[in-house]
Amino acid sequence: MTTLSAAILLFLIMDPLGNIPIFLSLLKGVPPKRRRAVMVRELLIALGVLLIFLMGGQLILKLLQLREESISIAGGIVLFLIGIRMVFPPVEGGIFGQSGEGEPFIVPMAIPGVAGPSAMAALLLLTNTQPGRTADWAIALLCAWLATAVILLSSTYLFRWLGESVLTALERVMGMLLIALSVQMFLGGIAAYLHLAV
Repeated sequence: MTTLSAAILLFLIMDPLGNIPIFLSLLKGVPPKRRRAVMVRELLIALGVLLIFLMGGQLILKLLQLREESISIAGGIVLFLIGIRMVFPPVEGGIFGQSGEGEPFIVPMAIPGVAGPSAMAALLLLTNTQPGRTADWAIALLCAWLATAVILLSSTYLFRWLGESVLTALERVMGMLLIALSVQMFLGGIAAYLHLAV
């Protein structure tokens, strides 16, 4: 996988366009002057969590005694479930379920909004398959996070400009792409476990 394809994968997983209506609804109870600061804080927390998973991926795998095939299959399953929920979102609570009252902190905006389980699994998979390219994966992560941050920080303008129906359609398309990627990840894990050529 190239750095660009890794960045695109992580960007799709973070799903900034699909998160716009969710983030706006979570910030309704926050004073307008605080909203941007809260969003920046949550984005930085998400980046920190993802960097920890990127840098400590090998250690996590060794401690848990997980094989590359297990991470690939599990990552494919989680990615598939996220993609399904993007294409067919639940009626109540959006993709991440019901949120609590007051100013959001870490959950659900940072985790699992931006730094979700599928993004963590993807980073573990990248660091395990090609551990010598941590710098490339860090660049890919930073590019994907930066693009996500720009879109989410412009969420109010994008929501007014595009409208909810266009954002919903874009989220469905991104969900379909994630489903396709998840199937490829799952099949790659199965093939590696069975020592098949794909």
